[in-house]
Amino acid sequence: MSTTEPAVAGGGGATPPDSDTPNYLSHKQILVILGGLMAGMFLAALDQSIVGTALPQIVSEFNSLDKLSWVVTAYLLTSTASTPLWGKISDLYGRRPLFIAAIVTFLAGSVLSALSQNIEMLIGFRAVQGLGAGGLMSLAFATIGDVIPPRERGKYMGYFGAVFGLSSVAGPLLGGVLTDGPGWRWIFWINLPIGLVALGIVAAVLKLPHVKRSHKIDYLGAAIVTGAVTTLLLAVSWSGPQNGWGNGTTLALLIGSVVLAVAFVLVELRVSEPIIPMDLFKGRIFSGYAGFAFLLGFAMFGALIFLPLYLQAVKDLSPTRSGLALLPMIVGIFAASIPSGQLMSKTGRYKIYPIISAILVGAAMVMLSTIGMDTPYWHLAIYMFVMGSGLGLSMQITVTAAQNSVPRQHMGTATSTMTFFRSMGGAIGTAVYGAVLTSRLEVHLKDIVPNATQSMVDGLAKAANSVPVLHSLQEPMKGWALHGLVDAMDDVFLVSLPFLAIALVLALITPEQRLAGRSDGEAKPEDENLEASAAASMH
Repeated sequence: MSTTEPAVAGGGGATPPDSDTPNYLSHKQILVILGGLMAGMFLAALDQSIVGTALPQIVSEFNSLDKLSWVVTAYLLTSTASTPLWGKISDLYGRRPLFIAAIVTFLAGSVLSALSQNIEMLIGFRAVQGLGAGGLMSLAFATIGDVIPPRERGKYMGYFGAVFGLSSVAGPLLGGVLTDGPGWRWIFWINLPIGLVALGIVAAVLKLPHVKRSHKIDYLGAAIVTGAVTTLLLAVSWSGPQNGWGNGTTLALLIGSVVLAVAFVLVELRVSEPIIPMDLFKGRIFSGYAGFAFLLGFAMFGALIFLPLYLQAVKDLSPTRSGLALLPMIVGIFAASIPSGQLMSKTGRYKIYPIISAILVGAAMVMLSTIGMDTPYWHLAIYMFVMGSGLGLSMQITVTAAQNSVPRQHMGTATSTMTFFRSMGGAIGTAVYGAVLTSRLEVHLKDIVPNATQSMVDGLAKAANSVPVLHSLQEPMKGWALHGLVDAMDDVFLVSLPFLAIALVLALITPEQRLAGRSDGEAKPEDENLEASAAASMH
């Protein structure tokens, strides 16, 4: 079996490309390229959350409230749909050129977004940005899989987990500071210096010679998976929340996504170079942790979205101060991800961490479901720390476990597929939580408001969609609306518990495969069918 042989500029002793032994890098060499990879991933993760605090100002400038959701949806669509494509193409052509292409695409989208003159231009350029982001996230992890043996990945994956957590919480903070200061366009301009640093490091230092082989691009599979993801996310992120879940357009989109998903599986089973090899899912480790990543992403984004809303609406904090108030979650992520990664590298074991992760995130959701109008901040800080600790224990460990269970030829595909499932979980979870919040808000308002009429309930529910409008209400209407909003948020956090329970079951039943070290060569694939599939694809 031929393999991709990594090397770094200045590093000697590279194994010949036709060797079956992976040419992993030394610790010193890894540290050289780590900054570029982390900067690239930080860019993609940051732009998932930084735009939220700028949306009110964007709407005011472009006078386009009806198209507001598309600013977020366009990025989400292209980043999620393109993730498996980047991974597969990098398996065929090599990581380095694809990672550089992803950075350039992302920076081009950022510049064009900053220069947008109307909402339509901004939506289109956000889609370009998302296209690059899909590559940045998946290729960073795949490259780590190329240059670091599985046994040692935990030491470095912990830092990636911390970067992801930092960007998720720093996004609203940085977005608030820039929006309150130089203006919303700077949330895109700030990507340039970070991206250029990442581009310089990767282009100058990272060398990943790739073994060329004959191949066929699965254009049909790429088109179908893009269509399946697009129709599903349009249903859950746009049509469902705006038109209702029983609306004809919503149902048509949902049915279309199911039909396209089935068609994608059938196509992937027949083509010689599938975008996502179905053989990957024959392995219990890969399929188990793919499901776990989806469910954890589903639960995680609910907290990340609604906690800033609680802090701004109920605690009356500015966007900047609400971002600072989320720091306990960052501390929790750092406190868990780095030590767990070190321990995983030391022992070669990882199974316990996703189990504890599901328990801690579930406990945090239970605690968050008790927040009220007068909950002290120190209570909330504890809840956020527990949430961050749970996320830090599994965010990247599951990726390492999945990488360790597949042949080296499928490294990029496996990594991008794991990222794809987590992104899909987050996208669907966000839409589901939004629908739950809207429906439960009306129920609680009817119970809270004395002699409530439907028009009064509708008016208060509409006011709750905007923090400035909410704060402009007179008492007692303001108090009623805030009370209803908090009660509805409590319900949202509880909704995540069944999904976290399933995640816990998956973590318990998914087998463990000891991580391979440098002296072990390439880890033996979990399922012999995977190795046979990889070997067949080489001819």
